[in-house]
Amino acid sequence: MSVTPTPTPPDPLAPATLGPIRLRNRVIKSATFEGVTTDALVTDALIDFHVAVGAGGVGMTTVAYLAVSPEGRTERDQIYWRPEALPGLRRLTEAVHATGAAISAQIGHAGPVANSRSTGLPSLAPSTRPNPLSMSLDRAATEADIRRIIDDHARATRYAIEVGFDAVEVHLGHNYLASSFLSPKINRRKDSWGGPLHRRAEFARRILQAVREAADGQIAVLAKMNMADGVPGGLWLDESLVFAQMVESDGHVDALELTGGSSLLNPMYLFRGDVPIREMAETQSGLVKLGMKMFGRFVFEHYPYAPLYFRDYARQFRNELDMPLVLLGGITDLAGMNTAMSDGFEFVAMARALLREPDLINRIRAESSKTSLCIHCNLCAASIFTGTRCPLVSTDVRSDVTDEKPLGLSV
Repeated sequence: MSVTPTPTPPDPLAPATLGPIRLRNRVIKSATFEGVTTDALVTDALIDFHVAVGAGGVGMTTVAYLAVSPEGRTERDQIYWRPEALPGLRRLTEAVHATGAAISAQIGHAGPVANSRSTGLPSLAPSTRPNPLSMSLDRAATEADIRRIIDDHARATRYAIEVGFDAVEVHLGHNYLASSFLSPKINRRKDSWGGPLHRRAEFARRILQAVREAADGQIAVLAKMNMADGVPGGLWLDESLVFAQMVESDGHVDALELTGGSSLLNPMYLFRGDVPIREMAETQSGLVKLGMKMFGRFVFEHYPYAPLYFRDYARQFRNELDMPLVLLGGITDLAGMNTAMSDGFEFVAMARALLREPDLINRIRAESSKTSLCIHCNLCAASIFTGTRCPLVSTDVRSDVTDEKPLGLSV
């Protein structure tokens, strides 16, 4: 009787294939809004941010967050896809490629996470609802809005190819627009875009189809999706697993990056670790600032940090899916990466650890026992609209930010 040998897990620091592209290793810098895009255009600071990570050794860095529509920005200085933005984005991709890393564009529509008072445009949601950021109502997306935004994702993908991105990552998480359509808590529609999961999922599936067709095999297509919203009545694993199976069956995505939490309703579900309420309140203004200082401790849940904190959820997806998966959440050293590979994940994503040490991957390659200096204080979450950074190692900040904005940092 022969015994089939157990496959040896891949080396996370060895080259790997992602769809039509080749990466120098299996480590992806997860999207973290950089907060340095004045006038919604690429700046030298944005280029420096990603060049540092690329030179630091990752396989691919992800630019966050590039809105597909003007009203799809979370705030007015966020880059959105338009001809004026293309020369700067080309300069960005060329600079990152010079480091040997690949570069991905996270694309999507903020939906109810947008601050319409900042953008000057109506914020959209599946259903009409109060928006605490703009102190107004989100407008329910119409059929025309839905069709336009699907087309906007395709247009953004074509632009990404034009300016030299290696991949696009479609944002289906954190209760941005596509994620909010998936959420039974936020999506209260009675038409063909609401109700049972297969109808709530249709918007996201059509977006992915449009992106895949626009990509035309020239670049990789990823999607970042919530396993759980982290709020009562929101998307949970019983439905997110089924949605992931739909995505796999459709065949429009080269890899799924698994995440959780709601920038709208429960951001700390994503972060884990300390909750720096005072520092986060200082990034806001007016009533939002006052409200955060007075009631923040009741609004922001505290979730203790643990290494690989999304692993148990994500392993359920690994057991049900054959497609490549990206594990994120508390991956800070080679041991964590190897655990992910042993579990069957093809890639890992890192964020806060790379804010602390952009050259962490090079350091790990040189010394396999190296561990991140990140202490999970989440002070970086309070910096995301003044130039995202680890405040423990940087003092370079912007001082021209006055609008209320959502927490958009990933992990």
